Amino acid sequence: MKLSRRMILQGAGALPFAVASLRTGALAQPASEAKSSEVPPILFVHGNGDYDALWMTTLWRMESNGIAPDRMLAINFTDPNARSDDKVEQANRSSTEDQRRELAAAIAELKRSTGAARVALVGSSRGGYAIRNVIKDGGAGDVSHAVLCGTPNHGVFATDDPLGSEFNGRGAFLRGLNEGESEVTPGLAFLTLRSDGMDKYAQPDGRFIGKAGVPTGVTAEGPELKGATNLVLGALDHREVAFHPRAFREIYKFIAGREPARIAIVPEQSVRLSGLVTGTPGGVPTNRPVAGAAVDIFRVDPETGERKGTAVHSSKTGPDGRWGPAEVDPAWSLEFVLTSPDAPTTHSYRSPFPRSSDVVHLRAARPLGPADKDAGAVVIMSRPRGYLGLPRDVMLLDGKEPADVKPGVPTDAAATLRLSAAEVGRNVVAQFNEERIVARAWPASENRIAIAELTY
Repeated sequence: MKLSRRMILQGAGALPFAVASLRTGALAQPASEAKSSEVPPILFVHGNGDYDALWMTTLWRMESNGIAPDRMLAINFTDPNARSDDKVEQANRSSTEDQRRELAAAIAELKRSTGAARVALVGSSRGGYAIRNVIKDGGAGDVSHAVLCGTPNHGVFATDDPLGSEFNGRGAFLRGLNEGESEVTPGLAFLTLRSDGMDKYAQPDGRFIGKAGVPTGVTAEGPELKGATNLVLGALDHREVAFHPRAFREIYKFIAGREPARIAIVPEQSVRLSGLVTGTPGGVPTNRPVAGAAVDIFRVDPETGERKGTAVHSSKTGPDGRWGPAEVDPAWSLEFVLTSPDAPTTHSYRSPFPRSSDVVHLRAARPLGPADKDAGAVVIMSRPRGYLGLPRDVMLLDGKEPADVKPGVPTDAAATLRLSAAEVGRNVVAQFNEERIVARAWPASENRIAIAELTY
């Protein structure tokens, strides 16, 4: 079934929001019409190269609608990047079978911890492949709902080369998942969410995969599945169809069987933060823990980015890569300083966290490269849960639209500002729709990079 919501969901203007975060421990639950016991446990599955922290805002919204934290789980795949050829081993990358195996174990753990017979699965992009693979490989009896957000179900491309890629609609992996008259398992509730033409991985022309002018063999309808409920969420981008408030509404409604009582995130009075430090061995982002990394957290002035006093938290990671916990005020703007072995010192500036979270994951910024050789300071605006769209979004970095963000279909998740040595130490404002973060320019000569990391 295909239901178009173009008229009511067209565009991607920001909804009013309240900042917040995932939590650990027993924290106050907001009053809500929802009862956790009425909704199956939910397991969230991230996409290619990503990590579980991307589901943070979705989890906050679920909690704000009465879903208990212990009835939700977000998997963190060990090696989130796909292999170039699914059947050929590649360092720090995973096969479809690796992901299927890890997801099956996570399903078993969530069933065990909750006592539930079935769980609902929600996947972003490549995460939908793992969900479909688990279901097809005999796991249908463990699953009540399957929600696939921007999953390239018919490939990012469908060509004769390279057939070994799991993203090739003509390859063995996707042909196996899509065989048969119905592309979903009978008796299991399937929902797909897709963009109305703004998904970089559902385009008829190959320009976004480095093959401009070459037909990909797929269209904007590529994420849809025969036999599923297929919804179009307007001009949202590839990541927003999983992490945007509009996507949350459809995910919640499909699993719970009713509209959410609220979209805004309900804040808490006490906030406790912790997370994981991960690395990029061989230049490949992984979710493998980094030991011996130092994490320092400072309260900063939201208007200037200047520190207010000494560090409010300092810790060093052990073999498990975990940092924290840190107790912070829900109104504080924060600077996270990550000093990680063999990597730039990374200063991450974040909006306040009015809810607790144990997935405030940190990964060192990319190394300073040839393009940075003349820069006195490097400041990056990063949007993990969506792309930067021009002219779709209001976007200013240091008072100007970023020159390195391409207009049209949103394809860039970060923008870089390079400043002269004379500008080291000044503040830089990153504005994206309704979210505003002020960072400080740190000296590149000391191997430091600043990141204004957007939450929404």
